Amino acid sequence: MEPVHLFSLASDQAKWLSLRQTAVSQNVANANTPGYAAVDVTPFQEVLDRTNLTLASTQPGHIALPEMDARADKVKKGKSWSVTHSKNSVSLEQEMIKGAQINGAFSLNRNLVSTFGRMLTAAVR
Repeated sequence: MEPVHLFSLASDQAKWLSLRQTAVSQNVANANTPGYAAVDVTPFQEVLDRTNLTLASTQPGHIALPEMDARADKVKKGKSWSVTHSKNSVSLEQEMIKGAQINGAFSLNRNLVSTFGRMLTAAVR
């Protein structure tokens, strides 16, 4: 039986989301600190790009994918919406949006792992 990479991928994303939530909470905590610059983690897509996963098949023609050269452009980091007199670049609105995105990603991750686990259990039975 081949290893199931979905669980390790979901674990990696959960760790990344945890780090991003830490960065967001650090930004919110320092929203009134003079001179504090908002921080964020690198996009999860870069983590996926560094992961060496290949498709496996039992027959050569089963998973034949066409060669593609198209790639998404890197999203450039935008500046904060506002900088206060104290040179603090934390925007609470941006941080709340990031927090909501993190919450949604955690929920999706949890639901996918739970569903895949139930599917795997049903297949084993």
